[in-house]
Amino acid sequence: MQFVEEIVVDEFLPTVRSMLAGELREQGFTQSDVAEVLGISQSAVSKYAHGDVATNDRIERDERVVSLVEELAEGLAAGDVTPVQALIEIEVLIRTLEGGSDLLADLHEDAVPELADYDASFRVHDPESALRTSERVLSSLRGGLRLLENASGFATLIPAVGSNLVACTPDASDVEDVAGVPGRIFDVKGKATVPADPEFGVSEHVATVLLAARRHGADVSAALNIAYDESTLATLEERGHVTAEFDESDDIVSSVSAAIESEPDATVLYQTGGMGIEPLIYVLGPDAESVADAARALI
Repeated sequence: MQFVEEIVVDEFLPTVRSMLAGELREQGFTQSDVAEVLGISQSAVSKYAHGDVATNDRIERDERVVSLVEELAEGLAAGDVTPVQALIEIEVLIRTLEGGSDLLADLHEDAVPELADYDASFRVHDPESALRTSERVLSSLRGGLRLLENASGFATLIPAVGSNLVACTPDASDVEDVAGVPGRIFDVKGKATVPADPEFGVSEHVATVLLAARRHGADVSAALNIAYDESTLATLEERGHVTAEFDESDDIVSSVSAAIESEPDATVLYQTGGMGIEPLIYVLGPDAESVADAARALI
């Protein structure tokens, strides 16, 4: 049994580190400098330099890998890219190469041929499989929630009813296709607190707003509700958001639909409250992390 992560550890990382080490040495880095940037020992750098570490020819020849390594080496040498930024860029490339029938997926199926022949409803590396789609949504949602939890001051934007950050699958049709926080996000002693890991089907209210906006043409996949304030709304408009008002005392779906029809490019929906209804702002976006970033910018 071999997992794709083992391919990454045993073949991809040694190959990319070797390529980066070589590029950095050409940029004038000392062996010590290379070791510090890559987070490895000087002896490991020496092994890369002398070809004592096995690398994968297919990975070395891949144009995307070559291009990224060259770009990162130049950025690291110039000080325009930090080691953390380089790590993130490599992580993004790994996720790309794991999908569908891409490089790492192919290497995995070469190592475990039974995967390609397995009689199942989806291939393990099929990017369109329901399992992988759901996991991508949850991963993005976790990332967005981390941004909100770590954003000093976000608690001031949380309404009395609590906030919820939600995200949906590409073909979402009902609340079961929308993931959110069970119990919502609350202000606990001035800190935004997420009580549980995100799940599908746990948000009805914010999910309904998101789905209604999508059904009427809004190109969005995530939403967050925050407390209404005229200055907050004005700041969102200053930052380029198109806003549209709706009446939450009426049927939400029809009200949101009317708002989107009046402002097709709206990325912020709001209602100013009513009898027993707290005024709220709903920030919409392409994914949970983008929505969380938009909220952080308000602090």
